[in-house]
Amino acid sequence: MPLHGDALAARAQELIERREPFVRATVVRAQHPTSAHAGDTALVLANGEIDGFLGGTCVEASVREYGLQTLSKHEPLLLRVVPGEPSRIREEGAVEVANPCLSGGAVEIFLEPQMPAPRVVVVGATPVAQALGALGALLDLDVQLTNGTAAEPRADDAALIVASQGRNEEPSLEAALRIGVPYVALVASRTRGAAVLASLDVDDEQRARVHSPAGLLLGGRTPAEIALSILAELVSVRSIGPTVETATVETATVETATAETASASAVPASAVDPVCGMSVAAVESTLHAEYSGASYYFCSAECRRAFLADPERYASAS
Repeated sequence: MPLHGDALAARAQELIERREPFVRATVVRAQHPTSAHAGDTALVLANGEIDGFLGGTCVEASVREYGLQTLSKHEPLLLRVVPGEPSRIREEGAVEVANPCLSGGAVEIFLEPQMPAPRVVVVGATPVAQALGALGALLDLDVQLTNGTAAEPRADDAALIVASQGRNEEPSLEAALRIGVPYVALVASRTRGAAVLASLDVDDEQRARVHSPAGLLLGGRTPAEIALSILAELVSVRSIGPTVETATVETATVETATAETASASAVPASAVDPVCGMSVAAVESTLHAEYSGASYYFCSAECRRAFLADPERYASAS
């Protein structure tokens, strides 16, 4: 049964605590006849599964497709589903989708992506490390303070910053570089930083990714000012790629292009329902069937049944 009320809220909290992204889908307007009501809520998970109720499988097919798109783009969207021949009208921040399987009425659903706070691992117990924790919280970063022997960077971390003043620096730096943490920084003087980087058991390309001295050249002297310069550099790298101070133009161009390619590949694939012509998400959680070695996806159980009753007819027309 679909989750409702407290159960749905508990499910959302569970996802937040597990740092799993999801989309909160809320019906903001419903026109009769439709089984949805304003205030109905559901959660769209990263695999396309939907917890909650939004008005039936025909509506859910569009919610799944556009919910996954908002999740990949990190941007909210107002989705309006109306009956009619398959079509879509896009405008900034909204899309209207016509669904021939909808029996009548219309429903408007606000899709709001819920992304986990970027995790930043800070190695050290120094004043700079403490300042990074305090300032990072103001930037909605999930800052994890640890020491060099306990640090366990993950591939989905936003950053690893070593501010331990010479204590167990190498292990965490090497681990973060090997798994591809996008921003790796070492708080050290230029001379000491060069010596630490030279001692790392990584290749030259990985070694060149370490930001040392860490931070933008803001002239900061106090721990808080140094932390500010480091977080400013992190924000810059996350937003626009390496700065001129930390990368050549060629490297910045390559890394920016790579980031754009990765972002584009994160957008979920879509397919056309061979029965009704609706666009749907081509994911495992969408109703689908196999025929002659190909996968076909459907907006509703009715379309899937029609396909299975005469698959050759619909497969040849798709």
